Amino acid sequence: MSTSSLPTLPAAPAPGRPDVTARLRDALLGASFTADGLLELLGAPAYAALARSETVPALRATRGDTPLEVLVRLFLLQQPVLHARVADVLPVDACLESGWLVRSGPDEVAATVDVRPYGGPDGEDWFIVSDLGCAVGGAGGIGSRDEGVVLGVGGASTTLAGITVRRPVGSALDLGTGSGIQALHAAQHATRVTATDLNPRALHITALTLALSGAPAADLREGSLFEPLKQGETYDLIVSNPPFVISPGARLTYRDGGMGGDDLCRSVVQGAGELLNEGGFAQFLANWQHVAGEDWQDRLRSWVPRGCDAWIVQREVQDVTQYAELWLRDAGDHRGDPAEYQALYGAWLDEFEARKVRAVGFGWITLRRTGSAEPSITVEEWPHPVEQPLGDTVRAHFERLDYLRAHDDAALLESHFKLVPEIVQEQVGLPGAEDPEHVVLRQHRGMRRATKVDTVGAGFAGVCDGSLSAGRILDAIAQLMDEDPVLLRDRTPAQIRLLVEQGFLEPA
Repeated sequence: MSTSSLPTLPAAPAPGRPDVTARLRDALLGASFTADGLLELLGAPAYAALARSETVPALRATRGDTPLEVLVRLFLLQQPVLHARVADVLPVDACLESGWLVRSGPDEVAATVDVRPYGGPDGEDWFIVSDLGCAVGGAGGIGSRDEGVVLGVGGASTTLAGITVRRPVGSALDLGTGSGIQALHAAQHATRVTATDLNPRALHITALTLALSGAPAADLREGSLFEPLKQGETYDLIVSNPPFVISPGARLTYRDGGMGGDDLCRSVVQGAGELLNEGGFAQFLANWQHVAGEDWQDRLRSWVPRGCDAWIVQREVQDVTQYAELWLRDAGDHRGDPAEYQALYGAWLDEFEARKVRAVGFGWITLRRTGSAEPSITVEEWPHPVEQPLGDTVRAHFERLDYLRAHDDAALLESHFKLVPEIVQEQVGLPGAEDPEHVVLRQHRGMRRATKVDTVGAGFAGVCDGSLSAGRILDAIAQLMDEDPVLLRDRTPAQIRLLVEQGFLEPA
């Protein structure tokens, strides 16, 4: 897509001209064009429908003439609105001059981009800019008409934002920035934000997202992934929701990486290691192949760069037919000529067959640069519900790894632990049985894990309040159960380690 074919869009505010973007932001806020304002106006069903790109409920809810209803019709529903009515709400002439709006007929104006309110993690009122009809991160077929489109915020974007470790850092890098949502989040806690994208239009829209949200500008660089970076640059945080779709070709810029199989995701993960500062995090969403005769966990372990701890969580697995159908629908191919659809579907299956791919996994990959001589790599499958945001949970996972690495079994028994808040114990067994078949500890926060423990593990966790060392607690349990305390001390540290690693216990 050539830049000459792009509609006129406003540039970032420049010296010597009115700050149109700031005036537009003030007007949007003044009309309560915010996430909370939309929910109150539309109601929960219509608000949720917008997230699915369904506009009929919102159209029915905005048949009035209030400033907020005017803005919803203009920026979210992409309806032409009378110039005179918009002039009561926005600096309309300045918006026309700078390209936020265009004339639509003699008396009406229309938006050139979608502007969607987005609530920040601390209650900030932000605005995500995207191409018309692409506000939700899933083009719903628009990609088949225009591969240069810039999508808004969808489930993948919010998932990555939610799992990202948030702490004050000097530098952050957003690879493949798209509409700029990850850069916007990073700008709240990073002194310097760099964002790259192969699509120059995405960089333009990222600048608009940041400016309209009142965030500092980012260092925007055109190019694929790491290519625009300078020699020797390193970062404290790297995030990416890359074009991870495994497809037979690179039809759609916003989703198809253009490399064979899952090579793009592997390249992104492996390339991040040398760009991280000590203690820095790199976090990605990714797809990976399940290849016949190969352990998928071993495949992912091989991606982890030297000198990095890793936590990789597989959230979903689809067989190759489900996967092909999902992304064919995403591009709108199912609405076209049936013969062409069958040919495209066959091309996907041919590609998977040639690579001996049986299924495709999706999940999260987190790296942390470590000085440890023996980095830790955890690869697990966890398809169950979790509670976002998980950034603090991710950071705590790596802090627990450090703790366990620094404490051998003897040191562990001398340590004091506390049961993490909101852990409940469940006893599972037949009704009326004297003893349960097993005991389960369950988290109600974060990853919401559940783990089986034996009687000793349940008793140990139940009395961990930080007052007694682990060894002292085990000695008391041994006395109650008439067991040899030495043998109990020998066999229990492994269970304590697991409870600490999975976040049921924490050092006091």
